[in-house]
Amino acid sequence: MTIYHFVGIKGSGMSALAQVLHDMNYQVQGSDFEKHFFTQVALEKSGIKILPFQKENIQPGMTVIAGNAYPDTHEEIEEAMKLGLPVVRYHRFLGDFMKNFTSIAVTGAHGKTSTTGLLAHVMRGAKPTSFLIGDGTGKGDEKAEYFVFEACEYRRHFLSYYPDYAIMTNIDFDHPDYFANVEDVFSAFQEMSWQVNKGIFACGDDEQLQKIQAKVPVVFYGFGDENDFQARNVVKTTEGTTFDVFVRNTFYETFSIAAYGDHNVLNSLAVIALCHYEEIDAKIVREQLLSFGGVKRRFSEKKVGSQVIIDDYAHHPTEIKATVEAARQKYPDKEVVAVFQPHTFTRTQAFLEDFASSLNLADKVYLCEIFGSARENHGKLTINDLKEKIPNAQILNEEETAVLRNHEESVIMFMGAGDIQKFQQAYENQL
Repeated sequence: MTIYHFVGIKGSGMSALAQVLHDMNYQVQGSDFEKHFFTQVALEKSGIKILPFQKENIQPGMTVIAGNAYPDTHEEIEEAMKLGLPVVRYHRFLGDFMKNFTSIAVTGAHGKTSTTGLLAHVMRGAKPTSFLIGDGTGKGDEKAEYFVFEACEYRRHFLSYYPDYAIMTNIDFDHPDYFANVEDVFSAFQEMSWQVNKGIFACGDDEQLQKIQAKVPVVFYGFGDENDFQARNVVKTTEGTTFDVFVRNTFYETFSIAAYGDHNVLNSLAVIALCHYEEIDAKIVREQLLSFGGVKRRFSEKKVGSQVIIDDYAHHPTEIKATVEAARQKYPDKEVVAVFQPHTFTRTQAFLEDFASSLNLADKVYLCEIFGSARENHGKLTINDLKEKIPNAQILNEEETAVLRNHEESVIMFMGAGDIQKFQQAYENQL
């Protein structure tokens, strides 16, 4: 029996894929750096062997799945080539693997992970479904009919895929280290659209997505009247959100979600539209939507003393705004404190003004040093350039998190895609 060996198994996509294959009774192992990474917890729970990188890990009879972060000159990949073993890059493997199922790619600048998690949870209530989420979570089912996966636009990676369906949540300018502008991002999504085999579910409230062309039906969802699937009569409470769905102006069903903010209504609409298309019972969809517990690092909250602490992956101005709005809906009477660590110098530079205006929606802002990428040259930009644009903002160091104690009865949101969690950890240790 083939052993699948993952080079870089702790990568978020790689670890999720390893879990999927393991659940489907394939033999799986992998290697990586010894530094602890949050994705390894699930791998260890599944009993998947994780080895330190060394060429001796590669043995005859293996199929090697190589993470995108590792060049062909990596010792394990070189060894595999020397032994004449099949070496497949992560995207190509995934592209071939999904042909065995009805595949659904979830893509967009924002909301991919939450929507993939939600769709997988809802579909599993109806049919055996395997899924792969960008937060490092994957689950395989030997009887799976559906395969739900997160497809990322960065470096046009998603062009390795030819899915049956695609959900497109939005198109926005991000990854300024790779994309030139929003038109460049659009061109990537347009190219992806030609590769979809059965249908596309796109947010019609997004002006970029309205221009998408395809060989297959494009079903639009959103708040606007011209959408095929429209949310009306939205009721927001501190418990969650309830809304009516109209399909081409005909009332379909009322749904409730234990989530906050307009972005979560839109993510739910995408899922409802796809399930309607696949003729999944509305009653199942309703129950599953309500029981969804969320995904890692997306508005993940805990109560500590009189404070609510929220951990969120928000690293783009659009996402910060959505996270602040969600906190205001759930905790209308509390002070909202943002602790933000910008991710990459290129993104901080490109969105300096936008970061300032979205962070200004919070009552108080603390900024952590920019989390740089090894690939970039940071010029003269510092965190102070952002601080100057936000009245009363303060710089927060890991050693000085105790200052957050002054905000009694508040909501403290730790936001970012770097290592913002170390600031949260430092603060919780203080408490």
